[in-house]
Amino acid sequence: MFKLVTILCALAVIGTAGVAFAQQPAGGATPPVSPIKRTILQRADVPGTNLELIYASLEVSAGFRAGRHNHPGVVMAQIVDGSFWLQVDGQPEQVFQAGESFTLPDRIVHNEGSTDKPVKLNVVYVLEKGKPLASPAP
Repeated sequence: MFKLVTILCALAVIGTAGVAFAQQPAGGATPPVSPIKRTILQRADVPGTNLELIYASLEVSAGFRAGRHNHPGVVMAQIVDGSFWLQVDGQPEQVFQAGESFTLPDRIVHNEGSTDKPVKLNVVYVLEKGKPLASPAP
C-alpha cells in the first residue's frame, strides 16, 4: 500500500510539473501582453434573428492603434475614462472624452485607438452569431 501511494504521489508531481512546463513560452520568453483587455460582461441572442448581443468592458493601453478593421454588425461605445480617437474611412478623425459615446454602423471600415493615456470603454456589439468581433479591412 505504501509503495502504491508513493508511486501515485510521484506521478502526480511529474504530471503537475509537465503541465507547468508546457505552459511556459519557448525559450523562457514572457508571452506578449495584449494592448486591449476585453471583459465580456453579458451575452444574449437576439430572438428571431441570427444576431448576438455582447456587452463588454474594454481597457486600452496608451497609444494603441487598432488598424483599419470592421465589425459584422453595429457597435455602440461609451468612454468611461480617458480619451478615444476614431477615424471612419472617408471622414475626419474624432476624439471622444469620458462620458461621450458613438455608434458604428454595420461593417463600416474604421481605425481607432487611445490617445497618450489608457482609456476605458463600455461597448455593446450587435453582431452576426459565430462571426469574429472584428476583421481586418481589405
